[in-house]
Amino acid sequence: MRDGTLWLVGMMGAGKSSVGALLAARLGRPLVDLDRAIERAAGRSIPELFESEGERGFRKREREALEAVAGQRAVVALGGGAAAQPGAVERLLATGALVYLRARAETLAARVGAAEARPLLAGLDPAARLAKIRSLLAERERFYLRAPCVVDTDGLDAAGAAAEVLQRLEAAP
Repeated sequence: MRDGTLWLVGMMGAGKSSVGALLAARLGRPLVDLDRAIERAAGRSIPELFESEGERGFRKREREALEAVAGQRAVVALGGGAAAQPGAVERLLATGALVYLRARAETLAARVGAAEARPLLAGLDPAARLAKIRSLLAERERFYLRAPCVVDTDGLDAAGAAAEVLQRLEAAP
């Protein structure tokens, strides 16, 4: 794998945080969960930030946090919407390796469960949650698919997905 940041993108529930932790351990790099970094810097949770600053305020913080780690030798698990922001994919590709952890909407919905801590899904019943996930995936996937490495995580646990990412990165030119 080349130098720079190993960026993990994909929808909530795709496994970015859990796969990222395994990759970071295997590669001897720190893991940065961008949402947790934003929460630490703000002193508030993501739902609180959405409530007080709206999605626009949160996205501004997200971009600042992304810039703070861009190019570092770290594994970074991005929030589901980070790659869909203007210019984000170009920045990710310019500063490291970009991997899309892909899963079907049904798999994502099962993994996120009630999703009370996820502002875009909180309070929705299971059918509405699945519909929202499908809608978000339809909006975001064109950005995710710009990643040179796409790993399907349906049917894989975190260890299996991490192994697949490593295999693909080692085989990449």
